[in-house]
Amino acid sequence: MEPTPAPPVIDVLAWVHVRDGRLLCVRSRGKDLLYVPGGKREPGESDETAVTREALEEVSVRLRPGTFHLVAVIDEDAHAQAPGTRVRMTCYTAEHDGEIAADHEITGLEWIAFADRDRCAPAVRRLVELLHARGSLR
Repeated sequence: MEPTPAPPVIDVLAWVHVRDGRLLCVRSRGKDLLYVPGGKREPGESDETAVTREALEEVSVRLRPGTFHLVAVIDEDAHAQAPGTRVRMTCYTAEHDGEIAADHEITGLEWIAFADRDRCAPAVRRLVELLHARGSLR
């Protein structure tokens, strides 16, 4: 009997930005739930480089080198993917320069509180719960 293959895992990086007790979330074109700014790493990119690129592409800000702090690594069911697919979301905070604005495939920005977590993809919902437990979100 052959062993059952491990479920596919999507490795993503995310920028976590909380302001006034609310988490910055984005709505991507064609998606029904909210996400945090971020995405997949390009070949050869470090975590910091990938998160910086994604934040610039999605919300038009430049993240400041040397200000990155790991928030959490979340393993959760992947939204809108084949059954059994997992997402591994490595989350960082970082200071930024520029005004936050939707860009590229992002159709909208929302600042969400703990009560809004059901509007988020499963991994983001888990992040919201974690931030709330730490006292960062209302």
